[in-house]
Amino acid sequence: MKVLVDTNVLLDFLLEREPFKKDAEELFAAIDSGQIIGYVTATTLTDIFYIARKHTRSLELAREAVSSTLETMTICPINRNVLESAFTSGLTDFEDAFSDL
Repeated sequence: MKVLVDTNVLLDFLLEREPFKKDAEELFAAIDSGQIIGYVTATTLTDIFYIARKHTRSLELAREAVSSTLETMTICPINRNVLESAFTSGLTDFEDAFSDL
């Protein structure tokens, strides 16, 4: 199964944010075991870098968050056509619209 992992879910896992930490850990255990193929968008990487650095006040920890994401997840190829399709999909959450494409 392929799953597009939302930025917030990834941050819940990386930053161990409650109350969603346990659910995020279960998702990433399934990704690590190969039961699920995890996808993220390229913009998720820039978002997690910014938020992890702000949250931890550490450039090193922010870089580790991006590095571990790159090791674990598949990056969705996003181009203009995909962006336009997601934007015009009618979904209220722009990021969620990518999972339907």
